[in-house]
Amino acid sequence: MVTRRDVASIVGLGAMTAAALASPAVAQTADPNESTFARIRRTKKMRIGAVGGGAPYYMKDLSSGQWKGFYIDIAKGLADDMEAELEITETTWGNSVLDLQANKIDIFFGLNPTPKRALVVDFSVPVFNNAFAILCKKDFKPKSWAELNSPDIKIAVDQGSSHDQVVSRLTPKAQITRLKTADDATAALQTGRVDAQCLITMLSLTVLKKNPSLGQLVLPTPIFATTSNAGFRRETDKTWRDYVNTWIDFNKGLGFIRNAIITNMELVGVTEADIPPGVSL
Repeated sequence: MVTRRDVASIVGLGAMTAAALASPAVAQTADPNESTFARIRRTKKMRIGAVGGGAPYYMKDLSSGQWKGFYIDIAKGLADDMEAELEITETTWGNSVLDLQANKIDIFFGLNPTPKRALVVDFSVPVFNNAFAILCKKDFKPKSWAELNSPDIKIAVDQGSSHDQVVSRLTPKAQITRLKTADDATAALQTGRVDAQCLITMLSLTVLKKNPSLGQLVLPTPIFATTSNAGFRRETDKTWRDYVNTWIDFNKGLGFIRNAIITNMELVGVTEADIPPGVSL
């Protein structure tokens, strides 16, 4: 005769067996070797990093917490085509590579592909062209990088950024002040603690529109041209990088990327006519 205790034992054994059979599926879902592309397709979530105070690349409304900027619009377009929800994590230019390496984000738009960065992360094809500029105090207008490379010159940069790397390489004799953010470097220029600040041209134009009394923008010769790219965590499976490259090229051809850039530049008062000669999108 089968008792209630026997039934309970059989049911318990069945539950244990079912759990054992289910565990491989659970383990497969949480596979630590899952590629970024596969995880985005599975979870329907795409994680990006964004820089507060990085207009027109990234702009955060402090009252609402909403993000704007041309890289936000571009990332939203990418997420939509991936049929994924966009998740935004605030970072800095200097910490973005670390966040990619730590798998906190899936992609970061706005990286210059320097050799140092290329040692640890992968890059997309260029999103647009740019150049490094110098914001100078009113009574200082150097014409070349060689003129800036003097012990008498004080230059501010945001530590760990491409601005930092360029100034360190091109003006090693200058007094380089490395600060936490680009805004801190701008404040150092505004208060007269430094003679100049190195920034990408797009950011320089935005800073000057906000504060015309700060000084002037100079493109030192020779013009150091660069590109703005997306960065990825390095992984064996290159499907995510390859997909984004295809997406960028396709949307550049459609004019979507150029339109996103121009539209968001206008939000901060910068027009295409403000872009200095020698710099093209």
